[in-house]
Amino acid sequence: MWRALVFIGLLCVAAFGAVWLADQPGTVLVTFGGYELRTSVAVAAVALVGIALALAMMWAAVTGIMGLPSRLTFANRARRRSRGYQAVSRGMIAVGAGDPIAARRYANEAERLLGHEPLTLLLKAQAAQVSGNRAAAEAAFSQMMDENETRVLGLRGLFVEARRRGDATAAREYASEAVRIAPAAAWASDAVLEARCAERDWRGALESIDRRASLGLLDKATAKRHRAVLLTADALDRAERDPDGALRSGQDAVRYAPDLVPAAALVGRYLSHRGDLRRAAKVVEAAWRSQPHPDLADVYLNLRPGDSGLDRLKRAETLMRLSNGAPEGRLAVARAALEAREFDRARDALEPLLADRPTMRVCLLMSDLEQAEHGSTGRGREWLARATRAPRDPAWIADGVVSDKWAPVSPVTGRLDAFVWQAPPDVLVAPELAMSDDVTGDVDDDQKILPVTLPPGIEPAATVAPPPDEPEVLAEPEPQKEALTEAMASGMPPEAANEAVKDSQGARETTDATGAPRRGAVVFPATPPDVPKLEEATPVRRGLFR
Repeated sequence: MWRALVFIGLLCVAAFGAVWLADQPGTVLVTFGGYELRTSVAVAAVALVGIALALAMMWAAVTGIMGLPSRLTFANRARRRSRGYQAVSRGMIAVGAGDPIAARRYANEAERLLGHEPLTLLLKAQAAQVSGNRAAAEAAFSQMMDENETRVLGLRGLFVEARRRGDATAAREYASEAVRIAPAAAWASDAVLEARCAERDWRGALESIDRRASLGLLDKATAKRHRAVLLTADALDRAERDPDGALRSGQDAVRYAPDLVPAAALVGRYLSHRGDLRRAAKVVEAAWRSQPHPDLADVYLNLRPGDSGLDRLKRAETLMRLSNGAPEGRLAVARAALEAREFDRARDALEPLLADRPTMRVCLLMSDLEQAEHGSTGRGREWLARATRAPRDPAWIADGVVSDKWAPVSPVTGRLDAFVWQAPPDVLVAPELAMSDDVTGDVDDDQKILPVTLPPGIEPAATVAPPPDEPEVLAEPEPQKEALTEAMASGMPPEAANEAVKDSQGARETTDATGAPRRGAVVFPATPPDVPKLEEATPVRRGLFR
Protein backbone atom coordinates (compact mmCIF):
# COMPACT_ATOMS: atom_id res chain seq x y z
CA MET A 1 0.00 0.00 0.00
CA TRP A 2 2.72 2.43 0.96
CA ARG A 3 4.76 1.50 -2.09
CA ALA A 4 1.81 2.31 -4.38
CA LEU A 5 1.32 5.67 -2.72
CA VAL A 6 5.02 6.50 -3.05
CA PHE A 7 4.99 5.50 -6.73
CA ILE A 8 1.94 7.65 -7.44
CA GLY A 9 3.57 10.56 -5.63
CA LEU A 10 6.77 10.27 -7.67
CA LEU A 11 4.75 10.01 -10.86
CA CYS A 12 2.90 13.19 -9.99
CA VAL A 13 6.16 15.00 -9.27
CA ALA A 14 7.60 13.87 -12.63
CA ALA A 15 4.48 15.04 -14.49
CA PHE A 16 4.55 18.36 -12.72
CA GLY A 17 8.23 18.79 -13.60
CA ALA A 18 7.60 17.94 -17.27
CA VAL A 19 4.75 20.46 -17.51
CA TRP A 20 6.84 23.09 -15.79
CA LEU A 21 9.78 22.42 -18.11
CA ALA A 22 7.55 22.66 -21.20
CA ASP A 23 6.13 25.98 -20.08
CA GLN A 24 9.55 27.54 -19.65
CA PRO A 25 10.77 29.55 -22.67
CA GLY A 26 14.27 29.06 -24.03
CA THR A 27 16.33 27.11 -26.53
CA VAL A 28 19.25 24.74 -26.39
CA LEU A 29 22.07 25.19 -28.96
CA VAL A 30 24.62 22.45 -29.55
CA THR A 31 27.58 23.14 -31.87
CA PHE A 32 29.75 20.16 -32.84
CA GLY A 33 32.03 19.70 -35.86
CA GLY A 34 30.63 22.67 -37.78
CA TYR A 35 27.08 21.61 -37.10
CA GLU A 36 24.57 23.44 -34.96
CA LEU A 37 21.63 21.80 -33.30
CA ARG A 38 19.00 24.10 -31.89
CA THR A 39 15.93 22.83 -30.01
CA SER A 40 13.71 23.66 -27.11
CA VAL A 41 14.53 22.87 -23.54
CA ALA A 42 11.84 20.19 -23.22
CA VAL A 43 12.98 18.33 -26.32
CA ALA A 44 16.58 18.54 -25.19
CA ALA A 45 15.67 17.09 -21.81
CA VAL A 46 13.77 14.20 -23.40
CA ALA A 47 16.66 13.52 -25.78
CA LEU A 48 19.12 13.57 -22.91
CA VAL A 49 17.07 11.03 -20.95
CA GLY A 50 16.78 8.77 -24.00
CA ILE A 51 20.53 8.89 -24.64
CA ALA A 52 21.17 7.99 -20.99
CA LEU A 53 18.83 5.02 -21.19
CA ALA A 54 20.45 3.81 -24.39
CA LEU A 55 23.92 4.06 -22.90
CA ALA A 56 22.77 2.18 -19.81
CA MET A 57 21.33 -0.61 -21.92
CA MET A 58 24.49 -0.84 -23.98
CA TRP A 59 26.61 -1.00 -20.82
CA ALA A 60 24.41 -3.72 -19.35
CA ALA A 61 24.70 -5.76 -22.54
CA VAL A 62 28.48 -5.40 -22.66
CA THR A 63 28.97 -6.29 -19.00
CA GLY A 64 26.55 -9.22 -19.34
CA ILE A 65 28.53 -10.62 -22.24
CA MET A 66 31.82 -10.07 -20.45
CA GLY A 67 30.59 -11.72 -17.20
CA LEU A 68 28.89 -14.68 -18.84
CA PRO A 69 31.82 -17.13 -18.33
CA SER A 70 32.11 -16.29 -14.64
CA ARG A 71 28.37 -16.64 -14.17
CA LEU A 72 28.41 -20.00 -15.90
CA THR A 73 31.29 -21.10 -13.68
CA PHE A 74 29.49 -19.93 -10.56
CA ALA A 75 26.31 -21.72 -11.58
CA ASN A 76 28.24 -24.91 -12.22
CA ARG A 77 29.98 -24.61 -8.87
CA ALA A 78 26.69 -23.98 -7.11
CA ARG A 79 25.16 -26.98 -8.82
CA ARG A 80 28.10 -29.15 -7.76
CA ARG A 81 27.83 -27.91 -4.17
CA SER A 82 24.12 -28.63 -4.17
CA ARG A 83 24.73 -32.14 -5.46
CA GLY A 84 27.56 -32.57 -2.96
CA TYR A 85 25.46 -31.53 0.03
CA GLN A 86 22.67 -33.75 -1.22
CA ALA A 87 25.17 -36.63 -1.30
CA VAL A 88 26.27 -35.74 2.25
CA SER A 89 22.65 -35.77 3.42
CA ARG A 90 21.95 -39.12 1.81
CA GLY A 91 25.23 -40.50 3.13
CA MET A 92 24.33 -39.49 6.69
CA ILE A 93 21.00 -41.22 6.28
CA ALA A 94 22.78 -44.34 5.01
CA VAL A 95 25.14 -44.24 8.00
CA GLY A 96 22.21 -43.93 10.37
CA ALA A 97 20.45 -46.81 8.61
CA GLY A 98 23.58 -48.98 8.81
CA ASP A 99 24.04 -49.36 5.03
CA PRO A 100 27.84 -49.42 4.49
CA ILE A 101 27.68 -49.75 0.68
CA ALA A 102 25.44 -46.72 0.20
CA ALA A 103 27.41 -44.78 2.81
CA ARG A 104 30.71 -45.36 0.99
CA ARG A 105 29.17 -44.49 -2.38
CA TYR A 106 27.75 -41.21 -1.16
CA ALA A 107 30.96 -40.42 0.73
CA ASN A 108 33.02 -40.83 -2.45
CA GLU A 109 30.52 -38.76 -4.41
CA ALA A 110 30.57 -36.00 -1.78
CA GLU A 111 34.37 -35.97 -1.75
CA ARG A 112 34.44 -35.72 -5.56
CA LEU A 113 31.94 -32.85 -5.61
CA LEU A 114 32.93 -30.91 -2.47
CA GLY A 115 36.55 -31.79 -1.91
CA HIS A 116 37.90 -31.79 1.66
CA GLU A 117 34.95 -30.11 3.30
CA PRO A 118 34.44 -30.80 7.05
CA LEU A 119 31.14 -32.56 6.44
CA THR A 120 32.72 -34.63 3.69
CA LEU A 121 35.50 -35.80 5.99
CA LEU A 122 32.98 -36.59 8.73
CA LEU A 123 30.85 -38.63 6.32
CA LYS A 124 33.94 -40.42 5.05
CA ALA A 125 35.01 -41.31 8.58
CA GLN A 126 31.57 -42.50 9.62
CA ALA A 127 31.18 -44.55 6.45
CA ALA A 128 34.51 -46.21 7.22
CA GLN A 129 33.35 -46.90 10.77
CA VAL A 130 30.12 -48.45 9.56
CA SER A 131 32.08 -50.60 7.11
CA GLY A 132 34.49 -51.69 9.83
CA ASN A 133 37.52 -50.10 8.14
CA ARG A 134 39.28 -48.66 11.18
CA ALA A 135 42.36 -47.56 9.25
CA ALA A 136 40.29 -45.46 6.83
CA ALA A 137 38.36 -43.95 9.74
CA GLU A 138 41.56 -42.95 11.53
CA ALA A 139 42.93 -41.48 8.29
CA ALA A 140 39.80 -39.34 7.89
CA PHE A 141 39.96 -38.15 11.50
CA SER A 142 43.65 -37.38 11.06
CA GLN A 143 42.79 -35.18 8.07
CA MET A 144 40.38 -33.28 10.32
CA MET A 145 43.30 -32.45 12.59
CA ASP A 146 44.77 -30.22 9.86
CA GLU A 147 41.91 -27.72 10.12
CA ASN A 148 41.29 -25.60 13.20
CA GLU A 149 37.52 -25.83 13.00
CA THR A 150 37.54 -29.64 12.84
CA ARG A 151 40.49 -30.39 15.13
CA VAL A 152 38.39 -31.20 18.20
CA LEU A 153 36.12 -33.40 16.10
CA GLY A 154 39.15 -35.25 14.76
CA LEU A 155 40.51 -35.70 18.29
CA ARG A 156 37.23 -37.19 19.41
CA GLY A 157 37.19 -39.61 16.50
CA LEU A 158 40.77 -40.67 17.18
CA PHE A 159 39.91 -41.03 20.87
CA VAL A 160 37.02 -43.35 20.05
CA GLU A 161 39.15 -45.45 17.72
CA ALA A 162 41.93 -45.68 20.31
CA ARG A 163 39.49 -46.95 22.92
CA ARG A 164 38.10 -49.48 20.48
CA ARG A 165 41.50 -50.99 19.89
CA GLY A 166 42.29 -50.89 23.62
CA ASP A 167 45.03 -48.24 23.53
CA ALA A 168 44.33 -46.41 26.79
CA THR A 169 47.50 -44.30 26.59
CA ALA A 170 46.66 -42.88 23.16
CA ALA A 171 43.05 -42.31 24.19
CA ARG A 172 44.15 -40.30 27.21
CA GLU A 173 46.54 -38.21 25.09
CA TYR A 174 43.79 -37.37 22.61
CA ALA A 175 41.39 -36.46 25.44
CA SER A 176 44.02 -34.29 27.16
CA GLU A 177 44.73 -32.45 23.91
CA ALA A 178 41.01 -31.88 23.38
CA VAL A 179 40.68 -30.50 26.92
CA ARG A 180 43.55 -28.10 26.24
CA ILE A 181 41.96 -26.86 23.00
CA ALA A 182 38.31 -26.90 24.11
CA PRO A 183 37.99 -27.03 27.93
CA ALA A 184 34.19 -27.08 27.68
CA ALA A 185 34.14 -30.36 25.72
CA ALA A 186 32.26 -32.63 28.12
CA TRP A 187 33.41 -35.88 26.53
CA ALA A 188 37.07 -34.90 26.86
CA SER A 189 36.79 -33.87 30.50
CA ASP A 190 34.87 -37.06 31.28
CA ALA A 191 37.55 -39.14 29.58
CA VAL A 192 40.36 -37.41 31.47
CA LEU A 193 38.52 -37.87 34.76
CA GLU A 194 37.90 -41.55 34.01
CA ALA A 195 41.55 -42.10 33.09
CA ARG A 196 42.79 -40.48 36.28
CA CYS A 197 40.39 -42.53 38.37
CA ALA A 198 41.55 -45.70 36.61
CA GLU A 199 45.14 -44.78 37.50
CA ARG A 200 44.02 -44.00 41.08
CA ASP A 201 45.24 -40.43 40.66
CA TRP A 202 42.63 -39.03 43.01
CA ARG A 203 44.25 -35.60 43.34
CA GLY A 204 44.35 -35.18 39.58
CA ALA A 205 40.72 -36.27 39.43
CA LEU A 206 39.88 -33.59 42.00
CA GLU A 207 41.47 -30.99 39.72
CA SER A 208 39.29 -32.22 36.86
CA ILE A 209 36.19 -31.90 39.03
CA ASP A 210 37.14 -28.35 40.03
CA ARG A 211 37.71 -27.36 36.39
CA ARG A 212 34.39 -28.86 35.29
CA ALA A 213 32.56 -27.10 38.11
CA SER A 214 34.16 -23.76 37.20
CA LEU A 215 33.04 -24.18 33.57
CA GLY A 216 29.48 -24.98 34.61
CA LEU A 217 29.59 -28.59 33.41
CA LEU A 218 28.60 -29.79 36.90
CA ASP A 219 26.06 -28.38 39.30
CA LYS A 220 27.16 -27.58 42.83
CA ALA A 221 25.53 -30.58 44.50
CA THR A 222 27.06 -33.07 42.05
CA ALA A 223 30.46 -31.41 42.30
CA LYS A 224 30.41 -31.64 46.11
CA ARG A 225 29.37 -35.28 45.97
CA HIS A 226 32.13 -36.15 43.49
CA ARG A 227 34.71 -34.34 45.61
CA ALA A 228 33.59 -36.34 48.64
CA VAL A 229 33.84 -39.62 46.73
CA LEU A 230 37.35 -38.83 45.46
CA LEU A 231 38.52 -37.72 48.90
CA THR A 232 37.15 -40.94 50.40
CA ALA A 233 39.00 -42.98 47.79
CA ASP A 234 42.19 -41.07 48.58
CA ALA A 235 41.69 -41.70 52.31
CA LEU A 236 41.18 -45.43 51.77
CA ASP A 237 44.36 -45.65 49.69
CA ARG A 238 46.39 -43.77 52.31
CA ALA A 239 44.94 -45.61 55.30
CA GLU A 240 47.88 -47.99 55.69
CA ARG A 241 50.85 -45.76 54.90
CA ASP A 242 49.59 -42.34 56.06
CA PRO A 243 46.86 -42.53 58.74
CA ASP A 244 46.98 -38.80 59.46
CA GLY A 245 46.56 -37.90 55.79
CA ALA A 246 43.79 -40.46 55.47
CA LEU A 247 41.96 -38.88 58.40
CA ARG A 248 42.28 -35.40 56.87
CA SER A 249 40.96 -36.60 53.53
CA GLY A 250 38.12 -38.43 55.25
CA GLN A 251 37.14 -35.37 57.27
CA ASP A 252 37.11 -33.26 54.10
CA ALA A 253 34.89 -35.89 52.46
CA VAL A 254 32.49 -35.85 55.43
CA ARG A 255 32.34 -32.07 55.21
CA TYR A 256 31.27 -32.28 51.55
CA ALA A 257 28.89 -35.26 52.00
CA PRO A 258 27.98 -36.14 55.61
CA ASP A 259 25.81 -39.05 54.40
CA LEU A 260 28.63 -40.85 52.56
CA VAL A 261 28.85 -44.12 54.49
CA PRO A 262 32.47 -45.15 53.70
CA ALA A 263 33.81 -41.73 54.65
CA ALA A 264 31.82 -41.58 57.89
CA ALA A 265 32.84 -45.12 58.87
CA LEU A 266 36.52 -44.40 58.20
CA VAL A 267 36.52 -41.10 60.10
CA GLY A 268 34.60 -42.61 63.01
CA ARG A 269 37.04 -45.52 63.26
CA TYR A 270 40.13 -43.27 63.20
CA LEU A 271 38.68 -40.81 65.71
CA SER A 272 37.75 -43.64 68.06
CA HIS A 273 41.30 -44.99 67.85
CA ARG A 274 42.56 -41.55 68.86
CA GLY A 275 40.15 -41.43 71.78
CA ASP A 276 37.93 -38.66 70.39
CA LEU A 277 34.73 -40.62 71.03
CA ARG A 278 32.36 -37.67 70.98
CA ARG A 279 33.36 -36.49 67.50
CA ALA A 280 33.40 -40.06 66.23
CA ALA A 281 29.89 -40.70 67.54
CA LYS A 282 28.67 -37.41 66.04
CA VAL A 283 30.02 -38.28 62.58
CA VAL A 284 28.55 -41.79 62.63
CA GLU A 285 25.17 -40.63 63.93
CA ALA A 286 24.89 -37.98 61.20
CA ALA A 287 25.53 -40.57 58.48
CA TRP A 288 23.26 -43.12 60.20
CA ARG A 289 20.28 -40.75 60.13
CA SER A 290 20.59 -40.46 56.35
CA GLN A 291 21.41 -44.09 55.56
CA PRO A 292 21.56 -46.86 58.19
CA HIS A 293 24.38 -49.21 57.29
CA PRO A 294 25.98 -52.23 59.02
CA ASP A 295 29.47 -50.69 58.73
CA LEU A 296 28.29 -47.64 60.65
CA ALA A 297 26.68 -49.88 63.27
CA ASP A 298 29.91 -51.85 63.66
CA VAL A 299 31.95 -48.67 64.18
CA TYR A 300 29.40 -47.18 66.58
CA LEU A 301 29.08 -50.30 68.72
CA ASN A 302 32.87 -50.61 69.06
CA LEU A 303 33.74 -46.98 69.71
CA ARG A 304 35.29 -47.80 73.07
CA PRO A 305 37.34 -51.01 73.10
CA GLY A 306 36.68 -53.28 76.04
CA ASP A 307 33.05 -52.28 76.61
CA SER A 308 30.70 -54.92 77.94
CA GLY A 309 27.94 -56.46 75.89
CA LEU A 310 25.32 -54.41 77.74
CA ASP A 311 27.12 -51.18 76.85
CA ARG A 312 27.14 -52.14 73.18
CA LEU A 313 23.47 -53.06 73.47
CA LYS A 314 22.68 -49.56 74.76
CA ARG A 315 24.49 -48.01 71.80
CA ALA A 316 22.58 -50.29 69.42
CA GLU A 317 19.31 -49.16 70.95
CA THR A 318 20.41 -45.57 70.38
CA LEU A 319 20.96 -46.35 66.71
CA MET A 320 17.52 -47.93 66.46
CA ARG A 321 15.94 -44.81 67.92
CA LEU A 322 17.84 -42.60 65.48
CA SER A 323 16.68 -44.70 62.51
CA ASN A 324 13.04 -44.87 63.69
CA GLY A 325 13.03 -48.66 63.83
CA ALA A 326 14.71 -49.29 60.47
CA PRO A 327 15.72 -52.91 59.72
CA GLU A 328 19.43 -52.14 60.12
CA GLY A 329 18.78 -50.70 63.57
CA ARG A 330 16.85 -53.79 64.62
CA LEU A 331 19.59 -56.05 63.28
CA ALA A 332 22.18 -54.11 65.26
CA VAL A 333 20.10 -54.44 68.44
CA ALA A 334 19.57 -58.16 67.84
CA ARG A 335 23.27 -58.80 67.30
CA ALA A 336 24.26 -56.81 70.38
CA ALA A 337 21.57 -58.50 72.49
CA LEU A 338 22.72 -61.92 71.31
CA GLU A 339 26.30 -61.12 72.33
CA ALA A 340 25.00 -59.88 75.70
CA ARG A 341 22.93 -63.10 76.14
CA GLU A 342 19.71 -61.06 76.19
CA PHE A 343 17.72 -63.52 74.13
CA ASP A 344 14.28 -62.05 74.78
CA ARG A 345 15.47 -58.60 73.71
CA ALA A 346 16.94 -60.08 70.54
CA ARG A 347 13.66 -61.83 69.72
CA ASP A 348 11.69 -58.63 70.30
CA ALA A 349 13.99 -56.74 67.91
CA LEU A 350 13.74 -59.38 65.18
CA GLU A 351 10.02 -60.07 65.51
CA PRO A 352 8.85 -57.28 63.11
CA LEU A 353 11.36 -58.51 60.52
CA LEU A 354 9.93 -62.04 60.52
CA ALA A 355 6.47 -61.06 59.35
CA ASP A 356 7.19 -60.68 55.63
CA ARG A 357 9.94 -62.73 53.98
CA PRO A 358 12.91 -62.37 56.35
CA THR A 359 16.22 -61.75 54.62
CA MET A 360 19.32 -63.90 54.79
CA ARG A 361 20.89 -61.97 57.68
CA VAL A 362 17.67 -62.19 59.67
CA CYS A 363 17.51 -65.96 59.15
CA LEU A 364 21.15 -66.38 60.16
CA LEU A 365 20.60 -64.28 63.27
CA MET A 366 17.58 -66.39 64.19
CA SER A 367 19.67 -69.53 63.70
CA ASP A 368 22.41 -68.15 65.97
CA LEU A 369 19.77 -67.15 68.50
CA GLU A 370 18.17 -70.60 68.54
CA GLN A 371 21.52 -72.35 68.87
CA ALA A 372 22.74 -69.96 71.58
CA GLU A 373 19.54 -70.26 73.60
CA HIS A 374 18.51 -73.89 73.06
CA GLY A 375 21.62 -75.55 71.68
CA SER A 376 21.88 -77.45 68.42
CA THR A 377 18.25 -78.18 67.64
CA GLY A 378 16.14 -78.59 64.57
CA ARG A 379 14.86 -75.03 64.78
CA GLY A 380 18.34 -73.64 64.34
CA ARG A 381 18.94 -75.87 61.34
CA GLU A 382 15.55 -74.89 59.97
CA TRP A 383 16.55 -71.22 60.01
CA LEU A 384 19.80 -72.13 58.27
CA ALA A 385 17.82 -73.88 55.56
CA ARG A 386 15.53 -70.87 55.20
CA ALA A 387 18.56 -68.61 54.85
CA THR A 388 19.55 -70.44 51.67
CA ARG A 389 16.19 -69.48 50.10
CA ALA A 390 15.71 -66.08 51.73
CA PRO A 391 15.94 -62.77 49.83
CA ARG A 392 19.37 -61.20 49.77
CA ASP A 393 20.24 -58.29 52.01
CA PRO A 394 21.18 -54.86 50.63
CA ALA A 395 24.65 -54.61 49.11
CA TRP A 396 26.74 -52.20 47.04
CA ILE A 397 25.53 -52.39 43.43
CA ALA A 398 26.92 -50.62 40.36
CA ASP A 399 25.99 -51.43 36.74
CA GLY A 400 24.79 -54.91 37.67
CA VAL A 401 27.84 -55.74 39.82
CA VAL A 402 27.07 -56.70 43.43
CA SER A 403 29.91 -56.11 45.88
CA ASP A 404 30.33 -56.36 49.63
CA LYS A 405 32.74 -53.40 49.61
CA TRP A 406 32.28 -49.88 48.34
CA ALA A 407 34.39 -48.56 45.46
CA PRO A 408 34.63 -45.01 44.08
CA VAL A 409 34.13 -46.01 40.42
CA SER A 410 32.21 -48.71 38.60
CA PRO A 411 34.31 -51.71 37.57
CA VAL A 412 32.26 -51.98 34.37
CA THR A 413 31.95 -48.45 32.99
CA GLY A 414 34.40 -46.49 35.14
CA ARG A 415 31.61 -44.11 36.18
CA LEU A 416 32.31 -42.10 39.32
CA ASP A 417 30.04 -42.59 42.34
CA ALA A 418 28.25 -45.50 40.71
CA PHE A 419 27.80 -47.78 43.74
CA VAL A 420 24.51 -47.51 45.61
CA TRP A 421 23.34 -49.39 48.69
CA GLN A 422 20.24 -51.36 47.79
CA ALA A 423 18.83 -54.87 47.79
CA PRO A 424 19.78 -57.01 44.78
CA PRO A 425 16.86 -58.13 42.64
CA ASP A 426 15.41 -61.53 43.46
CA VAL A 427 16.18 -63.61 40.40
CA LEU A 428 15.43 -67.04 41.74
CA VAL A 429 13.84 -67.33 45.16
CA ALA A 430 12.72 -70.81 46.13
CA PRO A 431 9.31 -71.03 47.78
CA GLU A 432 9.39 -71.46 51.49
CA LEU A 433 8.37 -74.99 52.46
CA ALA A 434 8.10 -76.47 55.92
CA MET A 435 9.62 -79.88 55.40
CA SER A 436 10.22 -82.73 57.75
CA ASP A 437 13.53 -84.39 57.01
CA ASP A 438 16.91 -84.97 58.53
CA VAL A 439 18.00 -81.35 57.99
CA THR A 440 15.13 -79.27 59.31
CA GLY A 441 13.56 -81.74 61.70
CA ASP A 442 14.64 -83.14 65.00
CA VAL A 443 13.34 -85.70 67.45
CA ASP A 444 12.38 -83.04 69.98
CA ASP A 445 10.35 -80.99 67.50
CA ASP A 446 6.78 -81.50 66.49
CA GLN A 447 6.17 -83.28 63.24
CA LYS A 448 5.51 -80.85 60.36
CA ILE A 449 3.10 -81.76 57.60
CA LEU A 450 3.23 -80.22 54.16
CA PRO A 451 -0.16 -78.71 53.33
CA VAL A 452 -1.60 -79.57 49.95
CA THR A 453 -2.56 -76.47 47.99
CA LEU A 454 -4.99 -76.99 45.14
CA PRO A 455 -5.08 -74.71 42.09
CA PRO A 456 -7.78 -72.03 42.15
CA GLY A 457 -11.16 -73.16 40.93
CA ILE A 458 -10.69 -76.79 41.98
CA GLU A 459 -12.59 -77.97 45.00
CA PRO A 460 -11.34 -80.91 47.03
CA ALA A 461 -13.06 -84.12 46.09
CA ALA A 462 -15.61 -85.39 48.59
CA THR A 463 -14.93 -88.70 50.20
CA VAL A 464 -17.26 -91.26 48.68
CA ALA A 465 -18.07 -94.15 50.94
CA PRO A 466 -18.28 -97.51 49.25
CA PRO A 467 -21.85 -98.69 48.78
CA PRO A 468 -22.94 -101.16 51.41
CA ASP A 469 -23.14 -104.71 50.34
CA GLU A 470 -26.67 -105.52 49.39
CA PRO A 471 -27.98 -108.44 51.37
CA GLU A 472 -28.27 -111.50 49.28
CA VAL A 473 -31.88 -112.35 48.82
CA LEU A 474 -32.33 -116.06 48.85
CA ALA A 475 -35.52 -117.77 47.83
CA GLU A 476 -37.00 -119.54 50.66
CA PRO A 477 -36.84 -123.28 49.92
CA GLU A 478 -40.15 -125.05 49.68
CA PRO A 479 -40.72 -127.58 52.34
CA GLN A 480 -39.69 -131.01 51.20
CA LYS A 481 -42.93 -132.42 52.46
CA GLU A 482 -45.10 -130.21 50.26
CA ALA A 483 -43.00 -131.05 47.22
CA LEU A 484 -43.23 -134.74 47.91
CA THR A 485 -47.03 -134.52 48.39
CA GLU A 486 -47.50 -132.68 45.10
CA ALA A 487 -45.34 -135.24 43.28
CA MET A 488 -47.28 -138.18 44.68
CA ALA A 489 -50.61 -136.45 43.92
CA SER A 490 -49.64 -136.31 40.27
CA GLY A 491 -49.49 -140.11 40.19
CA MET A 492 -45.74 -140.56 40.46
CA PRO A 493 -44.43 -143.52 42.44
CA PRO A 494 -42.81 -142.65 45.80
CA GLU A 495 -39.22 -143.42 44.62
CA ALA A 496 -39.61 -141.25 41.52
CA ALA A 497 -41.25 -138.46 43.52
CA ASN A 498 -38.39 -138.51 46.02
CA GLU A 499 -35.78 -138.22 43.23
CA ALA A 500 -37.72 -135.33 41.63
CA VAL A 501 -37.78 -133.43 44.93
CA LYS A 502 -33.99 -133.82 45.30
CA ASP A 503 -33.40 -132.62 41.74
CA SER A 504 -35.57 -129.53 42.23
CA GLN A 505 -33.80 -128.73 45.51
CA GLY A 506 -30.39 -128.88 43.78
CA ALA A 507 -31.63 -126.61 41.00
CA ARG A 508 -32.80 -124.02 43.54
CA GLU A 509 -29.38 -124.08 45.21
CA THR A 510 -27.67 -123.20 41.89
CA THR A 511 -30.05 -120.32 40.96
CA ASP A 512 -30.97 -117.05 42.67
CA ALA A 513 -34.38 -115.56 43.31
CA THR A 514 -34.72 -114.21 39.76
CA GLY A 515 -33.96 -117.54 38.17
CA ALA A 516 -30.49 -116.51 36.99
CA PRO A 517 -27.70 -118.94 37.66
CA ARG A 518 -25.90 -118.24 40.93
CA ARG A 519 -22.33 -117.00 40.53
CA GLY A 520 -19.66 -118.92 42.30
CA ALA A 521 -15.97 -119.53 42.18
CA VAL A 522 -14.75 -120.71 38.82
CA VAL A 523 -12.11 -123.41 38.90
CA PHE A 524 -10.01 -123.75 35.79
CA PRO A 525 -8.73 -127.22 35.11
CA ALA A 526 -5.04 -127.73 34.85
CA THR A 527 -5.47 -129.02 31.32
CA PRO A 528 -8.17 -127.66 29.03
CA PRO A 529 -10.73 -130.32 28.29
CA ASP A 530 -10.44 -129.94 24.53
CA VAL A 531 -6.68 -130.30 24.49
CA PRO A 532 -5.62 -133.91 24.35
CA LYS A 533 -2.99 -135.01 26.78
CA LEU A 534 0.39 -135.32 25.17
CA GLU A 535 1.73 -138.79 25.36
CA GLU A 536 5.38 -139.38 25.74
CA ALA A 537 6.73 -139.84 22.25
CA THR A 538 9.09 -142.66 21.51
CA PRO A 539 12.44 -141.29 20.33
CA VAL A 540 13.06 -142.00 16.67
CA ARG A 541 16.50 -143.02 15.59
CA ARG A 542 17.58 -140.95 12.63
CA GLY A 543 19.99 -142.11 10.07
CA LEU A 544 22.92 -140.29 8.72
CA PHE A 545 21.11 -139.02 5.61
CA ARG A 546 17.63 -138.59 7.10
